[in-house]
Amino acid sequence: MTRPTPPKGAAPPRNEIIEGDCIEALRALPEGCADLVFADPPYNLQLRGDLHRPDMSKVDAVTDDWDRFASFEAYDSFSRAWLTEARRILKPDGAIWVIGSYHNIFRLGVQLQDLGFWILNDVIWRKSNPMPNFKGRRLTNAHETLIWASRSEGARYAFNYDALKALNEGTQMRSDWTLPICLGHERLKDADGDKAHPTQKPEALLHRVIVGTTKPGDLIVDPFFGTGTTGAVARMLGRDFIGIEREARHVATARARLARVRPYDASALAVTPSRRAEARIPFGTLVERGLLRPGEVLVSPRGATARVRVDGTLAGADRSGSIHQLGAALEGAPSCNGWTYWHFRRDGQTIPIDVLRQQVRAEMAGFA
Repeated sequence: MTRPTPPKGAAPPRNEIIEGDCIEALRALPEGCADLVFADPPYNLQLRGDLHRPDMSKVDAVTDDWDRFASFEAYDSFSRAWLTEARRILKPDGAIWVIGSYHNIFRLGVQLQDLGFWILNDVIWRKSNPMPNFKGRRLTNAHETLIWASRSEGARYAFNYDALKALNEGTQMRSDWTLPICLGHERLKDADGDKAHPTQKPEALLHRVIVGTTKPGDLIVDPFFGTGTTGAVARMLGRDFIGIEREARHVATARARLARVRPYDASALAVTPSRRAEARIPFGTLVERGLLRPGEVLVSPRGATARVRVDGTLAGADRSGSIHQLGAALEGAPSCNGWTYWHFRRDGQTIPIDVLRQQVRAEMAGFA
């Protein structure tokens, strides 16, 4: 029996695992409640028989019933149903991450676009320690693909650009991520010493996704919770989660795992703020507020000077324009960041005008 859909604005459960069918469980969540959905759905591997290594030992591959579908049409119908509900529960500026292999990711991409999601990036997770191709009939399958999409075109999705850049030692984060698969202490085992879940994802992968595309306190929904990697990393990073899982044994493993997780200290959760998210301050605001006076002289790194005009433009020796236009003209460059280019003088010191912009931003934040 399908549960009635809660009204928009109803409070969703937080930091809970819902045991049951993912589509029914998603339908029971309120509309527009989630900031992010992370989904690791069945890959529909279409395996035919067992896979063995050269020494004839059996490979612990994905052979569970949850990964079996009668046809591509059946898989598409299932995907469309859960993606429809995932989109319904997302906030207008929410986003989704979907991970898959060559067996299913292209079909999921079509469904995402057909349902109105707006694809932002695809990310290649390059496995530094992939399973070899034992039969030698194909290339070693050394990567999986993630699709990152906003709920709709034009959504103001969360993206901590500068935090990811800092995580990557000051270099812009690329769309190819080299990370190992789960091994050693991170790989969860059952009572018999076997893998607790055949497709357990590494915490490093979820760390990057969550740090990059959410903020503390956000609600992340994982419709295919498995052994709870999304929930474990969310809890460590100060985010809330809802996990949905139909297999009782995985629910038990996830609950035991989550009970061991300790959140990071709140002081460690702050990330490098994105300049793109900061309030826009026109240069003219500094003039209006008297932080710079009309007629005051600004100086460039090369010693060129310009005077501030009442309308927030600058007048140089033989041309005028905005702080950016005049800086670019003086440097013979296609563009210029006037905020760091121009300086003013106070008490014998030369100070970037960006200091005044940050002062205004700090005052605005104090009134927010």
